[in-house]
Parts: sequence; structure tokens; C-alpha cells
Amino acid sequence: MSEHRYDVVVLGGGIGGYTAAIRAAQLGKTVAVVERDKLGGTCLHQGCIPSKSLLRSAEVYATMKKSEDYGISAESIEVKFDSVLNRKQRIVDQLHQGLQFLMKKNKITVHYGNGRIIGPSIFSPRSGAVSVEKEDGDIETLLSSNLIIATGSRPRSLPGLEIDGTHILTSEDALRMENLPKSIIIVGGGVIGVEWASMLSDFGVAVTIVELDKRLVSLEDADISKELERLFKKRGINLVTGAKVLPDSVKVTEGSVTLQADKQGEIVELTADKVLVSVGRVANIEGIGLENTDIKIDKGVIRVNRFMQTTESHIYAVGDVIGGLMLAHMAGHEGILAAEHLAGQTPHELQAHLVSRCTYTRPEIASVGWTEQQAVDQGHKVKIGKFSFKGIGKALVYGDTDGFVKVIADSETNDILGVHMIGPHVTNSISEAALAQVLNATPWEVGQTIHPHPTLSEALGEAMLAVDGIAISG
Repeated sequence: MSEHRYDVVVLGGGIGGYTAAIRAAQLGKTVAVVERDKLGGTCLHQGCIPSKSLLRSAEVYATMKKSEDYGISAESIEVKFDSVLNRKQRIVDQLHQGLQFLMKKNKITVHYGNGRIIGPSIFSPRSGAVSVEKEDGDIETLLSSNLIIATGSRPRSLPGLEIDGTHILTSEDALRMENLPKSIIIVGGGVIGVEWASMLSDFGVAVTIVELDKRLVSLEDADISKELERLFKKRGINLVTGAKVLPDSVKVTEGSVTLQADKQGEIVELTADKVLVSVGRVANIEGIGLENTDIKIDKGVIRVNRFMQTTESHIYAVGDVIGGLMLAHMAGHEGILAAEHLAGQTPHELQAHLVSRCTYTRPEIASVGWTEQQAVDQGHKVKIGKFSFKGIGKALVYGDTDGFVKVIADSETNDILGVHMIGPHVTNSISEAALAQVLNATPWEVGQTIHPHPTLSEALGEAMLAVDGIAISG
């Protein structure tokens, strides 16, 4: 058994944890990270990065299948899925190595093992102690003035859909598939569900989505959902919305899964090689010693204030473990906020509705701010600007003109309330809209920004002008 002292101990080495650790180190703190597996967490190893690598390969395959549209003749196009997986792993490994370098560069000590809060220590009345059980059974004790909990989340399951990793999968299981199935049922039409649907459909898998809500990506603006559903149906993806899977109906046989869904009284029976359960995520709050603290739990997540402090002021929590949007970039920002606050700074308060949201389907979805319905519900009188990618030269050059940009503004104050995009590479354009909202810009001001031609960003400029009916290309 050994004992170590630090200014800050971070429990969890995902994007929220390692970002907090780096920022705390930049501010002169001695920092340790406790990680039970690999630095980078879900985002790097089981989420964002590997799934986007697969999505890119699927996009390239879909583009090559219509190469004749670009004047290119390509024959014998096939998916070599083992090569797709190897590319994915190379990307993950490169980023993992880079992250390990950042730890060394910032003099951050990484303790590998299962970390658990064991309560106040003799180091200070308001300090914390963490025990780390290593793989060889050795125990390390870390003493610190501040703790940051960043233990992330895991996929949620549903009654009747017992995850076996072979026939019934989580998104993490799906990333470990060595071969593509011929067919799949995706239960859940949120961000992760539609990304997998888009990817697998492009790879040639027969896809059915079963969604409890009446529309896909129900947290997005209704017009975005409508367009995504139209394009998915056009690609042959079967959509069963407003339907609940009947838990007693699920039957797994060798090589297939059959289930029934209740669609407003109509029973729909579906069969596929595999089922992917994508119904959200659950915070990892078990087994980390919260019972040894006075930290409050609310609806399965850790309660924090605007500076990420728990009800024990020297313990902070960031990322999925506190609920909310559960986005990687949001977790990173929360980590910075926590590190700056514990270092005595006064960071800007996080405004969740001004955090950009991205969905990497084909076409992509990106949004920031309120949806039209949310804006109306909050008492705003709204005016709308909308511009289709069909009027954008660069979209025609790309051969990808589906989708649009929608801008929602207050008709009295002229403030931008929300921006919603669906179309080619829109995740690369949403930051301009997010900056506009942070700076309280008006649609006219963004529209007066000269957007280079030809670019896809012109669609945002035109949609901003369309709010006041002065779009040039509209």
C-alpha cells in the first residue's frame, strides 16, 4: 500500500476528466487522474471517435456507389469490413498515444485501477481521499484538497431486451462487431440510433428503427426530424415511430431476433439478425464511494451548482455523471469550468442551450439554441428564415443538395433564438451560429458577414438574411 498527495484528483480519464486535469495543471496544481481502463473514456474508445470513423467509411462507400454521377467509373466496389475496423483502430490508437503524451507534458500522474472515494483524510478537514485498487491487488491511497468526479456513463437497457453482446447489442457491443449483419432492428431513434442507422444502411444492411416518440431525434426542431425521416425513407430505412417494444415478445433464436412493437394499438412484428438497443445512457455513480460523502443524487445523476460543485464544495462533478445533454464537448467545457473555479478563478457560467449539438448521419444535423416550439413556449414571437442547400453552388459541386438551414429569431428584439441545420457537413458550420448567439448577434449582422463563395457556409448567411426576407439567392 502506498500514499500520494496532490492538489487535485480526477476520478475518470474521459474527455471531461482529462480536460479538467490539464486545465488544473496549467493553473499550477499538482494533479492525478484515476482511470480503470484507458485514457480517453467512452468518447475515444467506445463512442465518438470510433463511430465517426465507421461513419466516414460508410459515407465513402455510398459515394463510390454513385461515382458515375461524378464522371468516374468504378467497378467491383465492396466493403472490406476488416480493413474498415483496422482503420478505426489506428485512429483510436493515434489519439490515445497523443493523450498519454499530454499527460506527461502537463506532469499529470495517471493511476490505473478502480478508484473509490473513501471520505475525508487527515490531509485537511475539507480534503478527500481516494483508494485505487490496481490490477495486481495493490491499493494506493490518493489524498487531495479537491476531487473532480468524471466517471461518465454507460448504455441504458430495456426490460425484455436483455443485452447478450451477440444478438442484442448496445452501441459499445456494435463497435466490436467483426462482420456486418444482413439486417438489424435499432430500438431508439435518438442521436446514437440514427447515426448507426445511417452508417449501417450505407454499408448495405437492412435497417429498421423502432422509436417510442412520434418522430426521430425528438429533441431537434420538428422540421429537422421531418427532413431526416423523409431522407431515411428514401434510402430504404424502415421507420416504426410512435411504437413501444413489447418486452414479453422478444425471442432470440440462433441467428435472429424477433420482437413485436405496439404502434398505437397496431401490433408490428419484426425480425432481424441483430437488435441494437439505443435508448440513452445511465450515469456511472455506483461503486465510486459516494456513500462516504454528503453528495446529493437527483434522478440518477450527481447534483451540482453552476460551477460544477457538488453539495460538498471541495468535490466537483462533470460530464455524463451530472446528466444534461451528455455531449463530449460539453463535458470538456465543464471540466475546464470546474478546474478554474477550484483554482480560485471566476469562470463564465455554462449556458446549456448555447451548446452546439451535432448528429453525424448522412446528411448531418447540427443545431444550437431553442427549437421553434421551445421559443414559442417561452413566450417569444418568432420569425423564421430558411434556406435550402439546393441553392448553394458548393452543395451542387459535392452532389449533395438535400437539407436546409433554419434560423429562428425574436420578431421584437431581433435576437437569434436558435439555428438548425440538416445537410452536407453542417457540423462544420454550426460554430459560427453558436458564436453569433454568444455575442447576441442579430440575423442581419450574421448575414452581413461576407461568406466566401463557393462554400457550404453560404447557406447559413442566406438563411440569416431570409429571416427579414432579404436573402439574395432565395
